[in-house]
Amino acid sequence: MKVYIGADHRGIDFKSTIKTIVGELGYAVEDVGTNSTASCDYPVIAQKVARGVLSAEGSRGILVCMSGIGQSIAANKVDGIRAALCYNTEAARLSREHNNANVLVLSSKFVDPDELPELIRIWLTTPFEGGRHERRINLIRDMEQGKVLNSNP
Repeated sequence: MKVYIGADHRGIDFKSTIKTIVGELGYAVEDVGTNSTASCDYPVIAQKVARGVLSAEGSRGILVCMSGIGQSIAANKVDGIRAALCYNTEAARLSREHNNANVLVLSSKFVDPDELPELIRIWLTTPFEGGRHERRINLIRDMEQGKVLNSNP
């Protein structure tokens, strides 16, 4: 599995640590930037990671910014991306089991650096449960295609 990794200027220190963790877990890493502390626009980074994930079957992405919120919003604008902002290991596990998240978004301010290795390991190794969750993922796909969803009974 290839993991596309990107961060804005507020996440580059975390990104370096993440690259090491992902590599030590045995995954291929592609760093899409930034590599500078100069202010940059996070949507550009989010789109690069999202396109990378969509270009290679089974690949995943990890994004970092100060809060994680901007990267989440930007990445989720790309059809086919299910980016999950996770501040802890439980959220990371659920994002995979229930939402089949293909992009993990992290906050360089709110995620404990000591939890980072376990959070990333859990997110990369937790399988999607399918079942009722698959139906919901399909509804999200329908939304991306502009379909109007029927209301719940």
